[in-house]
Amino acid sequence: MISLARKQSRHFFFFIVALTLAGFLIFSSAALGLLSGDGANYTRIVWNQFSVLILGLVGFILLGRFPYHCWNKIAIWLLLVSFGLTLLVFIPNLGIKAGGAYRWLEIGSRTFQPSELLKFAFVIYLAAWLAKIRERVTTWQSGFLPFLLLVGLAGAILIAQPDIGTFVVLFSSALAMFFVAGARWRQLGAILLIAGVSLTVIISINPYARERIFTFLNPEAKKDSSAWQINKSLLAIGSGQLTGRGFGQSLQKFNSLPEPIGDSIFAVTAEEFGLLGSVILVFSFAWFVFWGLRIASRAPDRFGQLLAVGLTVLLATGAFINMASMLGLLPLTGIPLLFVSHGGSALLFSLLGCGIIMNIARSSRH
Repeated sequence: MISLARKQSRHFFFFIVALTLAGFLIFSSAALGLLSGDGANYTRIVWNQFSVLILGLVGFILLGRFPYHCWNKIAIWLLLVSFGLTLLVFIPNLGIKAGGAYRWLEIGSRTFQPSELLKFAFVIYLAAWLAKIRERVTTWQSGFLPFLLLVGLAGAILIAQPDIGTFVVLFSSALAMFFVAGARWRQLGAILLIAGVSLTVIISINPYARERIFTFLNPEAKKDSSAWQINKSLLAIGSGQLTGRGFGQSLQKFNSLPEPIGDSIFAVTAEEFGLLGSVILVFSFAWFVFWGLRIASRAPDRFGQLLAVGLTVLLATGAFINMASMLGLLPLTGIPLLFVSHGGSALLFSLLGCGIIMNIARSSRH
């Protein structure tokens, strides 16, 4: 049975490495759109992404061998540190404001997005806490209320930035873990109701969020302003047809498609690799979900099971939200396409999370 666990972890290892390297190739092609401006900027951005990729892969391998149950012992401290760092973005001269949001800290010549650490730490702590309370998770006082307060605290910090998209990803992961831990349907329904009402209120008082919803519902109304990105994205996706224009041959990434190496990178992928390439990418993330949940089902203990579920849902939800928003199926959120988009913090913590999942796979007893 140990050999089966090692075989499972090896398969997961090669899958993640392949997905990550393919993502970097897509990124390097999308970044060619920067050549219309400053060629040196292209070199710097691609090199920075590559350096984080190497660092992330090293972390992926190391955490694949680091006993996952050790995270249980430091979960609370990791969560507190992540809360503290995330709050630092609101301090003048420390936090960086971009696009109307405070989401980054400047560290030397690089930037760091502490909300990526917060998501990572939140899932670890929630897995440790849910594994500890066990049967009490079904109670309102010991399970429901503490869960609601914990998610609400993280949500308040993220929404204040504002970063509603990241909170939606974190909330989806937390809800999945709460369900697997044994929460009652009434508790899940109450949480969804509270979340729905809260989100409605936030959208109603936040002009930026209202604009995103209006653009989603009426993409034709503001083609030259807020709907520019989604319309250019759909144009890029449609022009890729069945097999695409070819690697590096996207036209929309040159001065037309906003954020070709960020939010819109799926549109560049669809234009260059067509419907077939897009479907392969979507199914790659679906396969990631399959592997993650399969590993969770074979975890040796409750903590490992909840941790694998949480990390899998956390990573996959962000990817699917990004792709769906580029297809006009969801409002634009600014969430990166993990393993592909520009964003060192997201790439690094995604690979670290995969390393933990791989270690759970190695520890499987059946």
